Amino acid sequence: MQVLVLNSGSSSIKFQLFLMPEERILCSGLIERIGFDDAIFKFKTKNDTIEFVSPILNHKDGLKLLSKQLLDKNTGIIKSPEDISIVGHRVVHGGIHFNKTTQITKAVKEKIKELSSLAPLHNPANLEGIEVAEDIFPNAKQVAVFDTAFHQSIPEHAYKYAIPNEFLTDHHIRLYGFHGTSHKYVSEKAIDYLGKKDSKIITIHLGNGCSMTAIKDGKSIDHSLGFSPVSGLIMGTRSGDIDPAIIFHLTNKLDYSLDEINTLLQKKSGMLGLTGFSDLRDIQEQAAQGNKACQLALEMNVYRIKKYIGSYAAILNGLDAIVFTAGIGENSQLMRALVSKDLEFLGIHLDAEKNKIRSKTTHAINTDDSKVKILVIPTNEELEIAKQATQLFKNQASFI
Repeated sequence: MQVLVLNSGSSSIKFQLFLMPEERILCSGLIERIGFDDAIFKFKTKNDTIEFVSPILNHKDGLKLLSKQLLDKNTGIIKSPEDISIVGHRVVHGGIHFNKTTQITKAVKEKIKELSSLAPLHNPANLEGIEVAEDIFPNAKQVAVFDTAFHQSIPEHAYKYAIPNEFLTDHHIRLYGFHGTSHKYVSEKAIDYLGKKDSKIITIHLGNGCSMTAIKDGKSIDHSLGFSPVSGLIMGTRSGDIDPAIIFHLTNKLDYSLDEINTLLQKKSGMLGLTGFSDLRDIQEQAAQGNKACQLALEMNVYRIKKYIGSYAAILNGLDAIVFTAGIGENSQLMRALVSKDLEFLGIHLDAEKNKIRSKTTHAINTDDSKVKILVIPTNEELEIAKQATQLFKNQASFI
């Protein structure tokens, strides 16, 4: 059967069409810089590679463009919408309601919408992808795979906030964790590479959204994103960790409304707020040309990542490997070099020549005598989603 996977990020849509259970990719692609006039559309099959720049102002427009390409008579991959059996969707926030892969119903969509206030850059885009896919592929099963599911193993002492207990028991305010599909996928690859299940790993997902996970014996035990995907590391447009008193100051002294503060922290902060650029490729280029703001922003970004490496190494009581993944983690040798620098006391030693290697498979970039492995593992959230979505229906005769 054919399974289409849609992975809607805050400013991008990654997609892959799989033949399952063979796990064969029929087509793949990416729509990035959504919301800009110079958005990029990429589509690849065995025989064709299509790439062009065009204004794509929102996720709905991007998905319509994708559906048109899938059905194109000359370069498309399907003849009819009925060719698609399952559409698997990445959904960022599942709250306490969803701890496993779920078939999408009206009630599920209502919960995803309800949780949008906790992931305003993602859940609305995820929901839009679901609704557009329902229109385009009305006979397909729609399935949600939640970012938060992998982090259900985080212990209470790590997910509970130091506020009165009723906020957890009555209102479910706690650390949920995100990018779970990616962290799960690359951690399993890392465990296979290490050849040991009793492992201590830190996975570092660096893209427009960024997060880190402490993983012990294959289970998430702490994570940098919390109640919503805005805490932790410095991201493309999100602030990461700040003193919560800043919010009160903005309200009481500078007359910001709560909506304005939400927009500020979610869409106008992070690397964009520091430099005027949200794309790390632009920031690295500007930094190399002497842009002081971009140089400082890179330094701040790296410093924050190192703080989390140190704290996670402590709670893991040791470290077997750190894993770089996602768009920046996989492609920026500069970021990997800066993050790995001056961590020799932890047994982390980067090989500068190995760090230059670009590969689509798991590879180590540490020196031969490094106690801790430094791994670059291309994430494949789409394959993980396809596997989980297929598994959900494995017992249904029509999907065998």
